[in-house]
Amino acid sequence: MTVANRETAVAAAAGRLARAARERRPCGPVRDLLGPTDIGLAYAVQQRIVDDRIARGARVVGRKIGLTSESVQRQVGVDRPDFGVLLDDMDATGLPAVPSERLLQPRAEAEIAFVLAADLDCEDGDDLDVERVRAAVGHAVAALEIVDSRVADWDIAITDTVADNASSGMFVLGRQQVALGDFEPRDVTMRLYADGVLASEGDGSACLGDPLLALLWLARTAVEYGAPLRAGQVVLSGALGPLVPTPPGVTVRAEMSGLGSVTATFSPKESKDQG
Repeated sequence: MTVANRETAVAAAAGRLARAARERRPCGPVRDLLGPTDIGLAYAVQQRIVDDRIARGARVVGRKIGLTSESVQRQVGVDRPDFGVLLDDMDATGLPAVPSERLLQPRAEAEIAFVLAADLDCEDGDDLDVERVRAAVGHAVAALEIVDSRVADWDIAITDTVADNASSGMFVLGRQQVALGDFEPRDVTMRLYADGVLASEGDGSACLGDPLLALLWLARTAVEYGAPLRAGQVVLSGALGPLVPTPPGVTVRAEMSGLGSVTATFSPKESKDQG
């Protein structure tokens, strides 16, 4: 694909996904424009969409690591992790309810969120190691990521989800802040309930073997893409168990050993134009 054709493909894919988000109407996959395996091209689409949101007033507050759990990979039909950008307007932590009208096909997953106290930057991402990543974490909290897809019926290949900001929706952070010296992320056990019924369970080993290894993967990848992780940013490290559908009105609660719990209630009604 020529440079001109790549730019045309990026613009077309970004436009399709942005229109789906704006109109709250899922679209077809974008792999017909990008191909099924060109990850670099898909990240260019993601960056185009993020840049547009920043231009309209959004602010970057962190990153999310996606597709770290084999069970989630099987659910959505892909076979490798990816990352997306967290913006301040995606944070539903302080809201009385997660606004269902802003979402198309939401699902929730329970994760460990790391809040960084130091930058994770270097000239060569391979210079980063687990000990440096561990030292950069200020604290961790239990978190719910509300994943969403602008692609109809979650019909995604890896380029579809990467382009769509790693199928990001919103997120909710728990209140209990825990230092890494007080728990081991890979040993965390998780149970996720939907309206009081157990809907998903797992542990830290489901997240690339250890959530800190997921954070290391992201730190190196972020350096590679020229946007290193910075102090103060939140990193959603990846699902500890299978995704759970979150229709309007549902309440989901994740309980994590050593980290406490985090709860989100979804607003009971879609907006009028959604029926």
